Amino acid sequence: MSVDVLAAGRARRALRRRGALTTLAVLVLGTFLVTLMVGQTFYPPLDVLRVIAGETVPGASFTVGELRLPRAMLAVLAGAAFALGGVTFQTMLRNPLASPDIIGITHGASAAAVFGITVLSVSGALISFVAVVAALATAMLIYVLSFKDGVVGTRLILIGIGIAAMLQSVVSYLLVRAATWDLPAAMRWITGSLNGATWSEVVTLLAAVIAFGVLLLSQSRRLDLLQLGDDTASALGVRVERTRVLVIIAAVGLIAFATAAAGPIAFVAFLSGPIAARLVGPTGSLLVPAALVGALLVLVADLAGQFALGARYPVGVVTGVLGAPYLVYLLIRTNRAGGSL
Repeated sequence: MSVDVLAAGRARRALRRRGALTTLAVLVLGTFLVTLMVGQTFYPPLDVLRVIAGETVPGASFTVGELRLPRAMLAVLAGAAFALGGVTFQTMLRNPLASPDIIGITHGASAAAVFGITVLSVSGALISFVAVVAALATAMLIYVLSFKDGVVGTRLILIGIGIAAMLQSVVSYLLVRAATWDLPAAMRWITGSLNGATWSEVVTLLAAVIAFGVLLLSQSRRLDLLQLGDDTASALGVRVERTRVLVIIAAVGLIAFATAAAGPIAFVAFLSGPIAARLVGPTGSLLVPAALVGALLVLVADLAGQFALGARYPVGVVTGVLGAPYLVYLLIRTNRAGGSL
């Protein structure tokens, strides 16, 4: 009888997971199509699908194919990349605050990009390269400073928050000293924006998501076992430090390339994992569900920023408005429970 009960429980959890994944995928696809349809000119679904299929549709071929489609693709890829990076850190360190946009990794990319724009007067692909390198260097610095007989989540988070505060101070100083004509470009690297999305950015980010995403998925079981603690995971056959280094490289790579393409879209990495966990339940890896949630968050936030608020706002402003209250709630809940970071 107990075996039947366990089997029924597993079946219910599997059904819930499949239902949640299917629903998320349908919502992402539907929102993606709506993003292509709406704007100053509305195009019906059939015209949009014809453009995607490669047909020439007067008016729609340029507006949808060259303006809206790269923007929507970048939204999906950036959302998935931020979400994968965020849920990886949260799972590995067993703490919802262990998100790259909380512990300073995206701040490193932003500070380097703003420095390059306002001080070195560089732009284009070089700025993206500088942002990627800076994100990787920031992650390495945080890891090294927090390493003492292993990596403890609380120590890494606190060190990361301190580094994020210092980098934010650097950004503020650079903006005060910046020339007026440099400010619009610099602001993209502070808030996150999909304006001016290009196919080259989409292709680069797509390659990064495929490469690092496959690496993360190959380590998903070992990543889940790390939640049990280093000793237990090691006893179950996990090479703890090797696994941790691999998943950190993959997560930071995703965050770095997403930030280089769209700027540090606030709180997507922070929110996607917890939302996915509530939707799919306690079993199974959160990587794929979180990626779908991240893509949906960025698509919806971009639509809201363009059309729902009476004025046009960058996507990072909208996600910041969504994420900040959750961060405050999480801190208050942790404090009332008598816990710590």
